[in-house]
Amino acid sequence: MTDFAIDPVIQSLTCKLADWPLARVFLYNDSRYHWGLLVPRRAGAIEMCDLSTADQAQLMAEIVKLSGLIRSLPGVEKLNVGNLGNMVPQLHVHVVGRYKGDPAWPGPVWGHSDPVPWLKPEAAPLALAISHQV
Repeated sequence: MTDFAIDPVIQSLTCKLADWPLARVFLYNDSRYHWGLLVPRRAGAIEMCDLSTADQAQLMAEIVKLSGLIRSLPGVEKLNVGNLGNMVPQLHVHVVGRYKGDPAWPGPVWGHSDPVPWLKPEAAPLALAISHQV
């Protein structure tokens, strides 16, 4: 794992929140959405099938955990979970809390419009939820 590195595009669009057993958890820097990213700390992983069976199961557990945290945040009515990778090949999974009438509703958030950065990412509801976990 010593050659694991986060893609520069992911670094430029996010703020690190935590390291879970498999994935590094990030806040996507767009204050219009409760939006998290999971990046498995495995060098060279591009697709989920690049992970071991144990890592695949762990990634799913972490997707469910992040989904539950985001679903509990104010205003979230629907979750969008996606693994696109068309712009950034490094394996990463988006979990986005959506609500009717959000700026991209009912379409996808990806590529909809320029992000509106958090003024204080460390105070974003998702950042606080993760920091208060036991």
